[in-house]
Amino acid sequence: MTGGAIAALVVVVIVVVAVVVALALLPALRRRRLRDKFGPEYDRTVTEAGSRKEAEAELAGREKRHADLELHDLSPQARDGYTRDWRVVQEHFVDEPEKSATEADSLITAVMAERGYPTENYEQQAADLSVEHAATLSHYREAHLVVAGHRSGTSTEDLRLAMVHYRAVFEELIGSGVPRPDLGAATGEPRVTGEAGEAGVTRDGEADSGNGRHRIPRNRG
Repeated sequence: MTGGAIAALVVVVIVVVAVVVALALLPALRRRRLRDKFGPEYDRTVTEAGSRKEAEAELAGREKRHADLELHDLSPQARDGYTRDWRVVQEHFVDEPEKSATEADSLITAVMAERGYPTENYEQQAADLSVEHAATLSHYREAHLVVAGHRSGTSTEDLRLAMVHYRAVFEELIGSGVPRPDLGAATGEPRVTGEAGEAGVTRDGEADSGNGRHRIPRNRG
């Protein structure tokens, strides 16, 4: 065998080995990417699916579905309106904590719909959110468990924590910071930290910013 033939054979062997190694590493690299992207949602999906292969196929499917969605940011006007809505919702917590938490859930759905997310059911909403908002998805799940009545003996403190969870999701979805409520103790009066006088609350449940009103969405069941 000539020197040239030997060199060519060596090159072929190196290429074959590289391909084999790459194929062997591909699942591990894919797994690492999905873990990094979905965080705790990766482990949750593995537990529900029963196998890593099925879970990773599910998460990859979520990415594909998400890529086909026509999502967009909120306009400044819509963002301001929803921020006023949030203030109204948290003001309701003092007298009607359960209603306030339900309104917060509906407000999250309304913001998602305006941004282009399908909102046909909660599980699909959570799956769609997991692709770009994995960091706050656990907040959404925790809050929804309380509002949907999946926990027995729900207390006012549970509802207060649900509001805190919803705020984290809402803040990320609108793409801008919102006044963070200091809901205090379970029976305490919620207080808004932020600039004073930005928006008031009228008796009929609307937020009045001085420039008009924005009706808060009600629970659509």
